[in-house]
Amino acid sequence: MSRPAAITFKGNPMTLVGEEVQVGQAAPDFKLHAFGPQGLTAITVADLKGKPSILSVVPSLDTGVCQVQTKKFNESLGEMGDSINALTISLDLPFAQNRFCGAENITNIKQYSDYQERSFGNNWGMLIDELKLLARGTFVLDSEGKVVYAETCKEVTEEPNYDAALAALKSLL
Repeated sequence: MSRPAAITFKGNPMTLVGEEVQVGQAAPDFKLHAFGPQGLTAITVADLKGKPSILSVVPSLDTGVCQVQTKKFNESLGEMGDSINALTISLDLPFAQNRFCGAENITNIKQYSDYQERSFGNNWGMLIDELKLLARGTFVLDSEGKVVYAETCKEVTEEPNYDAALAALKSLL
């Protein structure tokens, strides 16, 4: 399934692959990868259960708006510590994600890549067909993995609604 003209990129209509995730539904599964001291490791939705989670989705950490989004969430999430799962998700390679987050001292949100299977992009309706990048958005899950907040930015170059996403997350604590 695809959704033509679901979003725009610099004003140009773009197609999103997959169904749009809705508030109230169970979080669709995914398999994301990170690079750490143990090498490449994977994470799935099941690994997030037990704590509220925020998923910050960006096209690429090599772009200005994605960097701003990641830095803003990193600053805002520090006070919540280990009481939440916080993920930045992109199609960047895990090595590039680590380089950016290390250089910018991003420590309150972990970076995960959908580069291997694109299961997040496809299952969450966030893969931009024309660009083969993820759309920009934010999702909040409760501790059981139910979606309580979902935002797909209509224009890829615009920042998400930080206040609404953070309020949804804080309401679960």
